[in-house]
Amino acid sequence: MKPTAMLHDAGQSLWLDNISREMLDSGQLRRYIDEYSVTGLTSNPSIFDKAIATGAYDDDIRRRTPAKDPEALFFELAIEDLRRAADLFEPIHQRTAGVDGWVSLEVSPLLAYDASPTVQAAADLHAQAGRRNLFIKIPGTPVGLAAIEESIFAGVPINVTLLFSREQYLAAADAYMRGIERRVAAGLDPAVPSVASVFMSRWDAAVLQRVPDALHGRLAVAIGLKTYQAYREVMDSERWQRLANEGARTQRLLWASTSAKDPDTPDTLYVRSLSAPHTINTMPESTLAAFHDHGTVDALMPTDGGDADATLAEFRAAGIDVAALGANLQSDGASRFVDSWNDLLKRIDDQVVALRG
Repeated sequence: MKPTAMLHDAGQSLWLDNISREMLDSGQLRRYIDEYSVTGLTSNPSIFDKAIATGAYDDDIRRRTPAKDPEALFFELAIEDLRRAADLFEPIHQRTAGVDGWVSLEVSPLLAYDASPTVQAAADLHAQAGRRNLFIKIPGTPVGLAAIEESIFAGVPINVTLLFSREQYLAAADAYMRGIERRVAAGLDPAVPSVASVFMSRWDAAVLQRVPDALHGRLAVAIGLKTYQAYREVMDSERWQRLANEGARTQRLLWASTSAKDPDTPDTLYVRSLSAPHTINTMPESTLAAFHDHGTVDALMPTDGGDADATLAEFRAAGIDVAALGANLQSDGASRFVDSWNDLLKRIDDQVVALRG
């Protein structure tokens, strides 16, 4: 049995952190589903930027350019691809009663500091896509939490993105539960799906030049252990059990940014070390291929945090303020999101100009 199938059998969902028109047209995504146990996917502006740069969307852009601004054109192109992907995952979505088989689309980061437009954009994009197994991604920043609560209350499936720490995960889980509690109080169906995406590898990249070699590649896993412990505690809490009794769905924990940034780090580290049931690991094609080829499924993550506290103490002794770093990673991630978005819109604008010419 291939390692990807073993990981799936251990109870973790493997999602692909990529999408492109070529991947859909060639049948590669279908092969990932059939041969690599892939059961969902995520997307982001950088992924679409690279895909559009290949020229695979030129014919569509020619047909759609009149009176289309770059952002509207992007969402049309992205939604067309994500609909096709969602349809491929629909049998999985049905078989798992909506637990798995999801795709994701992000709202514009230019709305990130205003909750009301974000809530409206999330609802509009989900309606425009017309697929029940499509998550709308909203950053779990302090400002984004209000939009997450309101979107859940409105019944929109949400992928909370840009989480980095245990504390940020707990804030996202609280926003999710507040939205569900409001639905219960209003007599609405509480089964609104959501995932909470925690980014891993950027932790180790951020401290690579600041700590001894003995600590390389260890911070992200320690953060993951603490976050998973908190996740299990949330699921076991009286607050969540009351909501589950009303029919609410667990907001599943998703590991993101799971490709190794340091060439000296094993290429499957953030898959092997973050194996846990009822969670998701979304990974780029290179990491998926590496794990499929030579990954291992060892002991699953402990529910009590394992040796995370001792590891984090070593980082603090080395001068790393872990709490401050987590806040900075989220803030920097939000800024990168805006930069990637602007790069994407410029790419589309340039393509439009070139094709018109």
